[in-house]
Amino acid sequence: MRTFSVICALGLVILGSSWAAGQTARGNPDAGQAVYEKQCLRCHGSKLDGKGPDSQDLIVRPANLQSQASRTKTDWELLVTISNGVLFSPMHGFRGKLTDQQMLDVLSYIRSVVPSETVS
Repeated sequence: MRTFSVICALGLVILGSSWAAGQTARGNPDAGQAVYEKQCLRCHGSKLDGKGPDSQDLIVRPANLQSQASRTKTDWELLVTISNGVLFSPMHGFRGKLTDQQMLDVLSYIRSVVPSETVS
């Protein structure tokens, strides 16, 4: 019984530490800028304001990443959007098109240009 407890405790430590490491993993903003310019700029614009060259042709406008609504989203919410897209909008998901690291890099680039705001 004691051996089982030790194994369970070790398993929890290993799982917990990998989860914690995953929560602190950050992307590279320089690499993210290159991916953003290739994949996102045409809709979200060079100023991340949703006024890219293709935005005027879209019925549903791209998100203004400078807005308070976007700035108050958590990193997790933005990663889910980047990964899965937004239903009934031109924002398609990039899961399978970008690697997890590339999505983290894009998020890091966005946060370097537009820091998040905390809601009081």
